[in-house]
Amino acid sequence: MQSLKDRYPDRVTLVDGDINNKQDVVDAAKGCDMIFSAVVDHDDASNNRPTKNIIAAAEANKISRVIETSLLGIYDEVPGKFGKWNRDFCFGGNPEGSAATNADKLLEDSGLDYTTLRLPWLNDRPEVKYSITHRHDTYVGVSGSRQSMDDVVLKIVADPLSL
Repeated sequence: MQSLKDRYPDRVTLVDGDINNKQDVVDAAKGCDMIFSAVVDHDDASNNRPTKNIIAAAEANKISRVIETSLLGIYDEVPGKFGKWNRDFCFGGNPEGSAATNADKLLEDSGLDYTTLRLPWLNDRPEVKYSITHRHDTYVGVSGSRQSMDDVVLKIVADPLSL
């Protein structure tokens, strides 16, 4: 993170805070055009503090655009044996009611303009190669490189409707 701050000192501000602390998130979002959450909300499904705090920060700071990071399978859209394994491993067999699924629903109900990134299992391959699927599409793939995720995030930030 420090290397980004060093490279773009006028565009990057590093903030030490806790995503589970509402005031920390509200304060961190001051002066921002959008919020990008690079963590998956795994908080207890009845709490979803990270997502609720992001929504509160967006509202308090009049930010309409949010990009959240989540898991593949939150819509039970991953087919086949891998889909079953992923569902069992990540959601105890059923994504309904999980913290990650509830986080997506909270954003949907918030009225904010949001994108949910359903990330595949990440790898360290030196490549940019991925497929985009939308909410009601069958999920394509199993894993993707971190470089690929960087690429897609930058494209979404630059032009949310481009993908």
